[in-house]
Amino acid sequence: MEPPIKPIVTRFPPSPTGYLHIGGARTALFNWLYARKTKGRFVLRIEDTDAARSTSESVDAILESLEWLGIDWDEGPYFQTQRYHIYNEYIEKLIESGHAYYCSCTPEEVDAMREEAKAKGQKPMYNGKCRYLNLKKGDNTVVRLKTPDTGVTIVEDIVKGNTAFQNSEIDDFIVQRSDGSAMYNLAVVIDDITMGINTIIRGDDHLINTPKQMLIYSALSANMPVFGHVPMVLGSDKARLSKRHGAMSVGEYQKMGFLPDAMINYLVRLGWSHGDQEFFERAELIEKFDLEHLGRSASMFDTDKLMALNSKHIQKKSPGELADPLIYHLKELGIDAQNDTFTQGVIQTLQPRSKTLVEMADGAAFYYKDDVEYDKTAADKFLTPDILSVLKKSVERIETLEPYTHEALENVFKLIMEETGLKFGKLAQPLRVAITGTTVSPGIFEMLLVLGKEKTTSRIKKAIRFIQDKA
Repeated sequence: MEPPIKPIVTRFPPSPTGYLHIGGARTALFNWLYARKTKGRFVLRIEDTDAARSTSESVDAILESLEWLGIDWDEGPYFQTQRYHIYNEYIEKLIESGHAYYCSCTPEEVDAMREEAKAKGQKPMYNGKCRYLNLKKGDNTVVRLKTPDTGVTIVEDIVKGNTAFQNSEIDDFIVQRSDGSAMYNLAVVIDDITMGINTIIRGDDHLINTPKQMLIYSALSANMPVFGHVPMVLGSDKARLSKRHGAMSVGEYQKMGFLPDAMINYLVRLGWSHGDQEFFERAELIEKFDLEHLGRSASMFDTDKLMALNSKHIQKKSPGELADPLIYHLKELGIDAQNDTFTQGVIQTLQPRSKTLVEMADGAAFYYKDDVEYDKTAADKFLTPDILSVLKKSVERIETLEPYTHEALENVFKLIMEETGLKFGKLAQPLRVAITGTTVSPGIFEMLLVLGKEKTTSRIKKAIRFIQDKA
């Protein structure tokens, strides 16, 4: 009988020394999607052993960004600083099995060894002086892993293919510092073993650590996980992504009005493909994501492409789905809106033209204001005495309109156009300025319908008074 197939277990292990940036978010996304696709588990681990730089604010910011993106975790968050006792147990096992040993060499002695090797044209590394001395633990001893002198360690990588590392070029590296704390490579391996992680997708800047980690797995007779090292994300100039390319924290993209679904759609396309398809909804990504189509070449971050995808996601959503995200941005403008039929109606008028939620919020502001302020240039051009009679006709007809529908409003303005001989553009722009304060707005009839009869007539009357006062 075939043994049962173990579920896929992936992980995301950020260091809380700053915010969650684009590269980290993409790594989290790849691991999350693969766990969700295979109905496996996704583990969140906080690698906070850098006490000098790790902060609780960074932890909160990372968790908030993941939550905003909709990347949920099945286990964790685990914190490495709470797991030292586990690392110590495994270090004892390595020493007892003869795979690690105590070393009393000072940093100065190790530096001298490296200089000596360099002078001989060899790779600068620790020379194994304490390897066979069977030293006991002391105040200044470190623990080193006993690495093979010969042969190769081959990293079988599902993205990059096989990479061979000569064991002779890997020295007996430190796994525990003299203060008793575990080194990064050991802590990571012990975490992955004890958490059952069997699939590791990470940036290819970690590839240099992988042979050392594989040697620790071997020393502990533990099952080797599947490794996949994905290329870095670059800026449009092919340089490493930095703030000048727009590589802000994920939280900044929320503030800029991007939808989480658009962000994950864009992030997944930075290194993964499904034919020529660009637009994906979340459920579709989970269904179609695989490791076979992770790319080997670096991806370039393009804000314009992200903006175009965001616009498509805005258009694809229902007004009800966009209401709460829009309310967040309206609040930034000092507008207290509710997720109700009014706000959803507002969204419907702005959805086709909005590239971001910030743009939508700016465009929606006039709906919620009690007192519209006129743009001076627009008012000087369109709120003039010659349009006064047309505005008066408009308000009279709209006030008596029953029912107040799109068709009825169209008929009102058809009649006014027939009576005055004006074309619709000559009528629409003064009305637009009267209602919104500017010359840019959604479609006139859609806008008046959402605004309602009372607010519409009130604003036209205000424009009439404005023209009369100015005369």
